[in-house]
Parts: sequence; structure tokens; C-alpha cells
Amino acid sequence: MTQTSISTRAWAELILLGVIWGGSFLATRTALDEVGPLTTVLWRTGLAAAILWPIVWAKGMRAPRGGRIWGALLVMGLLNNALPFSLLAWGQQYIASSLTSILNGTTAIFGVIIAALVFADERLTARKSLGVLIGFAGVITAIGPAALMEFDIRSTAQLAVLGATFCYGLSGAWARATLRGLAPLEAAAGMLTCSAVLMIGPTLAVEGLPSVSLSASTWAGLIYVSAISTSFAYLVYYRVLAMAGAGNLMLVTLMTPPVAIVLGAYVRDEALLPSAYLGLALLAVGLLIIDGRLLRKRAI
Repeated sequence: MTQTSISTRAWAELILLGVIWGGSFLATRTALDEVGPLTTVLWRTGLAAAILWPIVWAKGMRAPRGGRIWGALLVMGLLNNALPFSLLAWGQQYIASSLTSILNGTTAIFGVIIAALVFADERLTARKSLGVLIGFAGVITAIGPAALMEFDIRSTAQLAVLGATFCYGLSGAWARATLRGLAPLEAAAGMLTCSAVLMIGPTLAVEGLPSVSLSASTWAGLIYVSAISTSFAYLVYYRVLAMAGAGNLMLVTLMTPPVAIVLGAYVRDEALLPSAYLGLALLAVGLLIIDGRLLRKRAI
């Protein structure tokens, strides 16, 4: 199967998406200075849903109908938003936002593995297997093998981030299996609505009633992750998907960490060990091998 070529406009929007999602790690970490992780996710999903629904209606669309589709959206909201957002936010309390972005790059790797296990047309070829192994070697390098043996709060936080990326991989398979035929914008609005509903109970039980008396920087972080890196990013995401295809869209995974690393260094004075950069390089190599286009070009 050939890759869809990428137009100049698609490249521009793909880079924009990488910058937006790269900034989301700093915005989340900024909000966490004053707001708990569950409250951060509740604000993020609730505000994002409130922004998307008027866009859905303005485009002449309507809310999904039927218990089956809303049940599928509820599971999607759990796997793609509520659970991974919560794990990422909790983890970012203990590790640098830049390191979180590097570990988040395993989303594509878990997606390939889960798709191979679930769908007959997504078999794990030798090339993809090599890419997965190199990618996981990058993750282990970034975390540090010793940290995996200690299981202190920092290593646990890194495992929580990896758990979030595993959830993203599951959500991709779930969406393909259950949400076909539903307009992407309707699916995103419905999914985020379900996510917000799912977050209400845990947030109230663990962190209490969310406060609106927050600092300007906290509100800026919350508005960024909801309005920009969730609502607006979904609109850009589906535009790039239509223009460039799913295979090319995976390249955004390689663009996000450098943005997060630069922002973390300049805004929060975050410093990463050399092993983290080596891990990012190995992860990038693994993702490029999974993508396959460089190998095909060398064979021409």
C-alpha cells in the first residue's frame, strides 16, 4: 500500500498540529501548579465539548442518536480522553513536561501492536516488528533501565504516561471497530461530552468542587489545553487526515517532543539527561521504520 503524498498545505497544518500538541504539555504543567490532575482533565474535556458542539450545529450536523453509538462514544471517551489525560496529568506532577512528550511518542507503537492483534489487515510485518523493538528500546533508554527497577514516584509517573499511550492505542482500535460512519466532528464532540461526564464523579470525590478563583496563568493553561490543543487540534487533525492520510499523520508524533523540550527548557528551566535525547532518537528511528517510506526510497 502506497503512502498518500503530502501537499504543502498539509505539511503546514501537520507542523501546526505538532506545535499545538507540543505546547499542551507545558500548558498542562502550568495548570497543575494550582489545580489537581483530575480537575485539569474535567476542565479540559468539559470546555472542549462546549466549544465543539456549536461548531457541529453551525455545520448543519446533529448529535449522534441511539444507545449503541453513545455507548461506543462513552468507551471512546474513557480510552481516548478521561483515562489517558488523567494519567498524563498525574505523571506530569513528578516528571518534566518534555520527558512526558517523549514517552507520549509511544502512542503510535502501541497503536501498531494493538491493531495487529485485533484486525486481520494490520498484520505485524518484519519491518513493523523491527520498528516496534527499536521504539521500545528508545523508551527504555529515555526512562533509564535502573528507574524501572526502583519504582519510586518518578518511575511510577513515567509508567503512568506509558499507560496513557497504551490507552490511546486501544482507543484507535475501538474507534475503527465501532465508530465507522459517524462524522469525525460529531464523534469528537460526543466523545468529549462523555469524557467530561466520566470525570465529574472522580474529580468531586478526590479533589472536590472545582474552583473558578484561579490565577491568570492557570486559566491560560486550562484554556489552551481545552480550546487550542483539544477542540481546535481535533479540527486540524481531521483536516490533515483527509488531506494526507493516516500514515502521514503519524509524523506528528515526531514533531511534538522537540516543541515540548524547547518550551520546557525556556519556560520552566527543565533539563533532560542525555539518555532522554538518545531515547527520543531511537524512538524516532523506530517510528520512521514503522512508517516505511524512507526504506522504500532507498530501494528505488
